[in-house]
Amino acid sequence: MMVKKIIDISSPRGLKRKEVREVKEFYPEKKHETKVFSPRRRLPRRLGKKIFFISLILIIAGMAAYFSLSQANIEIWPEIEVKTFETKVTVDRKIGNIDLSANLIPGTIFEEARNFSQEFNSSGKKTLEKNAEGVIRVFNDYHLDQILIAQTRFQPPSDKFRPSLERGENPWFRTVERVVVPAKSHIDVKVVADAPGEKYNIEPSDFSIPGLAGTSQYTAIYGRSSEAMKGGFKKEVPEVTQEDLDRAEKVLKEVALKEIKDILKNKIPTGFTIAEDSFETEILEIFSLAEAGSELEKFIFQVKAGARAISFREEDLNNFSKNFITSEISADKEFEQKSLKMEYFSEDISLEEEKITLSLNLEVKTYSSVDKNYLRRGLAGKSLNETQLFLQNQPEFIQSQVRLWPFWVNRVPDNLEKIKIELRVD
Repeated sequence: MMVKKIIDISSPRGLKRKEVREVKEFYPEKKHETKVFSPRRRLPRRLGKKIFFISLILIIAGMAAYFSLSQANIEIWPEIEVKTFETKVTVDRKIGNIDLSANLIPGTIFEEARNFSQEFNSSGKKTLEKNAEGVIRVFNDYHLDQILIAQTRFQPPSDKFRPSLERGENPWFRTVERVVVPAKSHIDVKVVADAPGEKYNIEPSDFSIPGLAGTSQYTAIYGRSSEAMKGGFKKEVPEVTQEDLDRAEKVLKEVALKEIKDILKNKIPTGFTIAEDSFETEILEIFSLAEAGSELEKFIFQVKAGARAISFREEDLNNFSKNFITSEISADKEFEQKSLKMEYFSEDISLEEEKITLSLNLEVKTYSSVDKNYLRRGLAGKSLNETQLFLQNQPEFIQSQVRLWPFWVNRVPDNLEKIKIELRVD
């Protein structure tokens, strides 16, 4: 039943107010019917099933992850003992492989030769000088022939010398050889200045013969030049001394021997090494482009140097050292290869026999052998507390650390392959 409100409005003449009446409406009663819900109406039930299956899948996936993805990472620090060893090993070019029983490793000969040159300054000084020379025409107006012996003096006027001659300098030019000047005739005579120097390079001049002074021939026999005297000089020049050559040889030898060694070092291929004191260097040739007494301000000195050395592979020495250490420590011990330190120096060098003996000092970290499979079997399936207790009871370990993954896992996996064990020797 439904109650319906009806507003009745009266005419203006009959009523002065609005009148509200309630009218009840009645509908026929419906009979109960059974209906089949459409699929949409069954949605809540299907959704419940989906939620169930999703939950089941997640549970299964979680269990699968637990068994397949769970993992244990265990780090172990064993007790470390640093040990040192001393031995000798011979590098021999004549063998091809390592011989542990004879302490031999193969070697390779490397050689190099180079020329080295260097310019050096001369330290010596010397004076170079030369007498001016020329030709004088000698006139003989006398009625007799005139003999002029070698070294006969001819003298020009003093004003011909520029700069002027100083005290002790003679103004003379001398004949080179004995000549005869015919009477009433003339001949050309070669003369040389009495002293060296540029001031004797005089212009053409008349000449008297001082040796005839006070005789009748003095004015009748004279000389005259038509060209200037030439070639006279006096100067100081540098000189190469024997001491300069000796010093150059010493310096260049030291330079060459050092550089040829460095050149050979750089020539060694990667992976090879040479003991520092096993190089053989020598000077093969010595030569100079100048001699003692050469008038040079600078000179070039040259040497040829050679170097030779026996080299060996670092890998061969490492392998020898590791095998030697293995033979020296007890069977229940191991060593950390990365901790291996080697020092060696040449003890006996024979490049003629192409071998060198090295004195070898070794240092390495050793620790008790760890059976990782034994540890995995002992740790499999244990809880975190049980794992820690198990590791603490291993006397050869000084520290351990356990990490389980994923984060909700609280037991070491039963699968031994999921247990990762790493030794820390640092």
